[in-house]
Amino acid sequence: VQLQASGGGLVQAGGSLRLSCVASGRTLSSYGMGWFRQSPGKERDIVAAISWSTGRTYSPDSVVDRFIIYRDSTKNTVYLQIHNLKPEDTAVYLCAARSALRSHFAVTNIGSYDYWGQGTQVTVSS
Repeated sequence: VQLQASGGGLVQAGGSLRLSCVASGRTLSSYGMGWFRQSPGKERDIVAAISWSTGRTYSPDSVVDRFIIYRDSTKNTVYLQIHNLKPEDTAVYLCAARSALRSHFAVTNIGSYDYWGQGTQVTVSS
């Protein structure tokens, strides 16, 4: 599975962005997908996850009211819609995928993801 993330950029606080993660090499019907972010000197944190087969989603409480993850099966693409961007959202955003064999791990378990995209930079100015 190859993952290609895009959609990042420089935006003002309060703005919105939609990040895309296009998967190739395999259909993702049995996979779990996640969006993570990492800024310099900080750990990589999950911001959203979705089960491709059920559509069930997860986001941590810190972003659940602003971050929306959804998928388009026809395009083999997962999106992350971010509203009301804040300067603290500045980070590299990465998408990741894990097979159904890993589904017993919590979606927050970074080590359970088998495939990673290269990331897309989001910078929020105040």
